[in-house]
Amino acid sequence: MSTLITENVNIGEYQPLITPLELKERLPLHGETAEIVDRNRRIIRDILNRRDHRIFAVVGPCSIHDVDAALDYAERLKSLTAEIDDTIVPVMRVYFEKPRTSTGWKGLINDPHMNDSFHIEEGLHIGRRLLLKLSAMGLPTSTEALDPISPQYLHDIITWSAIGARTTESQTHREMSSGLSSPVGFKNGTDGGLDVAINAMKAVSSPHRFLGIDPEGKVSIVHTKGNPYAHMVLRGGNNMQNYDSVSVAQCEEKCRKAGVSTNIMIDCSHANSNKDHNLQPLVMENVVNQIVEGNKSIIGVMIESNINAGRQDIPEDLSHLQYGVSVTDACIDWETTENTLRQARLKLRDILPGR
Repeated sequence: MSTLITENVNIGEYQPLITPLELKERLPLHGETAEIVDRNRRIIRDILNRRDHRIFAVVGPCSIHDVDAALDYAERLKSLTAEIDDTIVPVMRVYFEKPRTSTGWKGLINDPHMNDSFHIEEGLHIGRRLLLKLSAMGLPTSTEALDPISPQYLHDIITWSAIGARTTESQTHREMSSGLSSPVGFKNGTDGGLDVAINAMKAVSSPHRFLGIDPEGKVSIVHTKGNPYAHMVLRGGNNMQNYDSVSVAQCEEKCRKAGVSTNIMIDCSHANSNKDHNLQPLVMENVVNQIVEGNKSIIGVMIESNINAGRQDIPEDLSHLQYGVSVTDACIDWETTENTLRQARLKLRDILPGR
């Protein structure tokens, strides 16, 4: 008598993975570096609570694919931070996971060799090692929480997290975010609508129970306490911008009526710049002018920036990769980044303390 196979029909194989606890034992966060992460999180929480008059800028590559270039960028950002952090607190984008509309490179953790070999365990080591180095430099770090498992491996070193436009509506990501140790920004939907992000902000502040893994990698029922530091990230949508003063005021009102935080971050890229990286400084200038003119809800901005401008496709021969150029969305170059943030600081340094 034949036996019907009804499970794992489309599974090729399973590969055991290092547990979060094992990875953290190999690459521990402790001592002064742990104190730096804690201090940086407190700074962002204080900005969100209006105990710190500054704004924060999540700035850096669209995605990390070259560790050496990321460290080069970090050294530049660290130097700039010393000039502007009386007014603007830079938080480096360290995005390891990229959502794909259909197919494509999924990021450093999933495919660190950029050749579809998917050495995920190696990617986790590379990512955690980089985060530890950046934090030891004193830099706050940010990432997009995309895979619901990976936070157990890396998020003890993250200062601020984003939930992307494609996943803000996801129950899985809302529940996961309710347990994140960092503040979290929810982007408005890809259609530009605010309701999915507002609903996410409501959900994330509450406790949840869901299936996940514990530090030892065991499948567990995860009980969260709720995350009180969720806020809106306006990124435009459907070829329309929503960073202008009217859109920001409408967002404030919708958030107020819904009973959620009116803290707003402006994403200067994506639809807000018509997916033209060269327009990001103009978006930033508009946002700065809104604050100068009296806006009190804008607490941060997001800028996609790299050492060199533009983007590139991943070549078959990786030796042909251009140094410091994004392999995902196009970015502004470092010189433009410096000028944009310096100009913003000059306009805001006497304004923000009085907000």
